[in-house]
Amino acid sequence: MATTIPPETVSVNAAWLSDLHLGYRGCRAEFLLDFLNSVRTRVIYLVGDVVDCWALRRQFNWPASHHAVLRKLVDLADSGVRIVYIPGNHDEQARDLAGRQLLNIDIVNEATHRTASGKRLLMVHGDQFDSAVRCSLLHRIAGDLSYDFLLFLHRWHNRIRARMGLPYWSLAYYIKNRVGNARAAIEAFEVAAAAEAQRRGFDGIVCGHIHQPEIRTINGLLYCNDGDWVESCTALVEHRDGHLELLHWGDLQGAFKCERGAANDETAGEILRLPPRHSTKTIS
Repeated sequence: MATTIPPETVSVNAAWLSDLHLGYRGCRAEFLLDFLNSVRTRVIYLVGDVVDCWALRRQFNWPASHHAVLRKLVDLADSGVRIVYIPGNHDEQARDLAGRQLLNIDIVNEATHRTASGKRLLMVHGDQFDSAVRCSLLHRIAGDLSYDFLLFLHRWHNRIRARMGLPYWSLAYYIKNRVGNARAAIEAFEVAAAAEAQRRGFDGIVCGHIHQPEIRTINGLLYCNDGDWVESCTALVEHRDGHLELLHWGDLQGAFKCERGAANDETAGEILRLPPRHSTKTIS
């Protein structure tokens, strides 16, 4: 029996998600579940840090919304969507299962994807590039403490915005990109990732890890970071013609609610054209 696709559904070839951090209190599971319910795709790549084992060891936190996300992923795998899981550093225990299948989900340490336009992409979580961001142990500890405080501010900032009826906005992303040392570390990571893809003969790389959504060309190589679901609430998708786009779901969720019933597969792309502050990033 044919099913009717909801008008708000985005139909794509592939979707990339990373740094979900289920089990961490800052995870925006409600946005993530909305994304999974709204996007129709042939394959979903989970590019690491799906479950935050580090956070769960510090304090067990497993709300119903986090369980609903895992249940949805398993249901999608059961329905025929190919799901490929590349463990990260926060769920590195799953790396011992690489090469196996669990609940119809393929577990691998890295993967390759070829787009409809012919680009061959390497996929890794990205923690292997941490050595490119050189700093002392003292600086790293200070950085971790600063980041935890930044996420604290980020959470409360958006709670206040929600009470005021304002849309979600990533304070953490805004601040990180205006601090010189943080911006330099991000760029060093991006260059190291692109260099690894070039060394191995790929056209580009898709990773996560640093919670910094990005699509850009570095020395002729395509660098894609699909972001996270703690700060930016972003996903990378490949459209039917092979072009890649970053979707900022915290913004798009509101756009879909305003446009329900107004689009089909051919016009869904129009819904994604938001004002400049909420714009998505795309590359052919």
